[in-house]
Amino acid sequence: MSTLNLHRLFNPKSVAVVGASEKKGSVGFSIMSNLLKNGFRGDIFPVNPNHTSVMGLPSFKNIEEIESDMDMAVIATPIQFVPPIVESCGKAGLAGAVIVSSGGKEIGKQGQAIEAKILEKAKKYNLRIVGPNCLGVVNTSKALNASFAHLSPLSGKIAFLSQSGAVCTSVLDLAHREKIGFSHFISLGSMLDVDFADMIDYLGSLSSVESIVMYMENITNIRNFMSAARAVSRIKPIIALKSGRSEAGARAAASHTGALAGEDAIYDAAFRRAGIIRVNEFEELLDCSEFLSKLGRPSVSGLTIITNAGGPGVMAADALASHGMEPVQLSSETIEKLDKILPENWSRANPIDILGDTAAEIYIEVAKICAKSEETDALLLLCSPAGTMDTFKLANELTNFLKTLSCPIFTAWIGGDNVQQARQVLNQAGIVTYDSAERAVRAFKNFYQYGRNIETLLEIPVRTDKKLIINRSKAENIIKKAISNKVESLTEIQAKNLLQSYGITVNTTQLAESEATAVRLSEQIGYPVVLKICSRQILHKSDCDGVILNLKTAGEVKKAFAQIIEKAKEFAPKAVIEGVTVQAMQNPADYELIIGAKTDPNFGPVIVFGMGGVMTEVFRDTAIGLPPLNRLLARQMIEETKISKVIKGFRNFRPVSISLLEELLIRTGRLVTDFPQINALDINPLMVENGEITAVDARVIVCEPSVASPGHLIISSYPWQYERKDYTVNGHEFFIRPLRPSDVDLLIEHFYSLSPKSIYMRFFSPVKQLSKTMLIKLTQIDYDREIALVALMGEGKDKKMVGVCRIILESDKTRGEFATAISDGWHGKGIGSSLLKQCLKAAQSRGVKHVVGFVLAENTQMLMLGRKLGFSLKRASNSGEYEITIDFENMHFD
Repeated sequence: MSTLNLHRLFNPKSVAVVGASEKKGSVGFSIMSNLLKNGFRGDIFPVNPNHTSVMGLPSFKNIEEIESDMDMAVIATPIQFVPPIVESCGKAGLAGAVIVSSGGKEIGKQGQAIEAKILEKAKKYNLRIVGPNCLGVVNTSKALNASFAHLSPLSGKIAFLSQSGAVCTSVLDLAHREKIGFSHFISLGSMLDVDFADMIDYLGSLSSVESIVMYMENITNIRNFMSAARAVSRIKPIIALKSGRSEAGARAAASHTGALAGEDAIYDAAFRRAGIIRVNEFEELLDCSEFLSKLGRPSVSGLTIITNAGGPGVMAADALASHGMEPVQLSSETIEKLDKILPENWSRANPIDILGDTAAEIYIEVAKICAKSEETDALLLLCSPAGTMDTFKLANELTNFLKTLSCPIFTAWIGGDNVQQARQVLNQAGIVTYDSAERAVRAFKNFYQYGRNIETLLEIPVRTDKKLIINRSKAENIIKKAISNKVESLTEIQAKNLLQSYGITVNTTQLAESEATAVRLSEQIGYPVVLKICSRQILHKSDCDGVILNLKTAGEVKKAFAQIIEKAKEFAPKAVIEGVTVQAMQNPADYELIIGAKTDPNFGPVIVFGMGGVMTEVFRDTAIGLPPLNRLLARQMIEETKISKVIKGFRNFRPVSISLLEELLIRTGRLVTDFPQINALDINPLMVENGEITAVDARVIVCEPSVASPGHLIISSYPWQYERKDYTVNGHEFFIRPLRPSDVDLLIEHFYSLSPKSIYMRFFSPVKQLSKTMLIKLTQIDYDREIALVALMGEGKDKKMVGVCRIILESDKTRGEFATAISDGWHGKGIGSSLLKQCLKAAQSRGVKHVVGFVLAENTQMLMLGRKLGFSLKRASNSGEYEITIDFENMHFD
């Protein structure tokens, strides 16, 4: 369904309110009143044809009189009447409908059936639906209030989205008190059609929106959501309060990884990957909203704190420390300036305690000195009713002064009734103010962390030409055999063979079905050895004393074999016991790690890394990531854990190669990306001894997947299927593959291989160099939103990028715009034709219907190529450009 209709929906020329009643307190009456209050044109359409008018409102009209220039309908009828109303709206050519009616899927099967009918009618006419069971929508920039909210939001630059109408009205109440303004206030309700992904895409494109704040209960179309959020969060902060932080799913897990990667922990990982600020409480959501509304998006780290009493300053410093931060250190110049105006016993450090008996004028002078100091990025002003300080007078005098300073300043006036009036003064003046130091610091921390997250998202990866060597066919055979045999769990030997096929080092493991075989294998391997139970039904070997270590003689092996089998039968009488595995006894580990994966029903594969061993679930020192992983993401996972300090080398522990650990995580991510059949995977323990890493135990659970790879991922993976070799017209081989984030250096070299004329034809302007922002935009590809292929020649250090072609898709994924650039030395050699054809084939395979490009009239080669490939050409009016378009209907590329 089109983005254009969303624009019409939220910017209507007029609105049809369906289901209004002459009863003054009715929902329809309230909606119509809110529309008229802001001078918005609208008409009323009753469900009951006997209704003719309402005092003070326009006359009722017949539902068939809905006109196309209305753009939007707000439907406030019992839900059973909604499907035919939606049909009428579609016939009239409206862009969409906001359904406030309740009684949909929340009441069960009957409601689900009605919602299905509504959606069927909506899709028939390309009609967008907000709701049902919602409060309505508000667009303050258009003076549109198509809701039954008791207040109209103040105007501002924040877009607020919520599934809950009650949360909407609560936020609205508090926002009025704190003087927080909004550009949009959207109640999404049940999200039958328009969901968070749609709204993030739409709002992200608007200059009137600077940030997005969301209250969420669940996410539909998670892959679309992640794609939209990752695109928009780089340019606009997105804050989310996700309710339902239950660990019920983790409790039911059958593996270490499942227990560690509970639903809420996965949401945390997903939001981090998408660049979203996640808050945990309603109060925190409002605090962040106030920070955004009044300060914008500060990108700061150096916080200076001024207080008129020691206690609040200590609280602020403690709050910073709890978030892993510290107040900035004051320079000697700043201390010298403060010495001249403050009492002798002032703190001489940050937080700056000016003491309770210091006059308001001195407080302001201190703030002025600190705000202008080089070390201060942001200023937190604390005040409490201590000593002789007049908190109200100080607030009044600060209001004008603070507007003259350029650095972000926020406040915490601490106390009850005595300081409430002062807080009101600050709010009225548009100054961020809180009632505790902790709240103020928490809001600051969120935006500091957002800045760090975005820096990470925009970090350019180091180029590495190292290719992972994997044996995919071997892995496929192991998994296929298990599934065809209807086996859920691989044996330890099969699991280790699977890991080996993806380049993960494991210890030698062999199966013994009898005492005699166990002794023979032990002697072959060499004492001491370890015996472990081998049964698909016993998930954790230690639960049944199924592991015996350090066996040094044949007698000990026989005894251990019998003991393990006996204990296993007692523990799980119905388990099929295949025998025991025999492994060389490893030297005592310095410490143990875990790498695991599980398939979440909503998020697909989830990777876990951290401290391993039998106490994994007790210490829970782990980090969660979502594949596909690269080195940067893998390193972030490692550094999130406390064990990472040991990994880097600690006392007598040798450091482990971080590069090797990154690679292990990437290989694990690649394994579960390639095989959606893997339901759970545990490599635990991953033993570290003297800097060496070995997987000494592994467990893998498989099942028939519901979707093929890569459809099971929520983040698009590198599309290997577009790789291919080709030849120029004079026989030079080149390689076509998707663009990667690490291609920055190659892209820069390619850019400088273009003549000024070629650059102008590609960018339609005389670009002199590619900025970091442009490089990030051009190389960090969301493969769901963009097809970007490159042509490469040579190998290793001699590798050159000789061509780039990309198709950028619109948000509805049915249309795209292409652009291409070929190195000047390779013009006319067939590279451009091959690249564009491959891009078009990829677009067609993904359901794209139309591709358009804009070509300068003097670019005759591109125009000739367009004609050759089947593009239609149209000269743009009053322009030196051609618009060339290809429609894939009835067209097939070889």
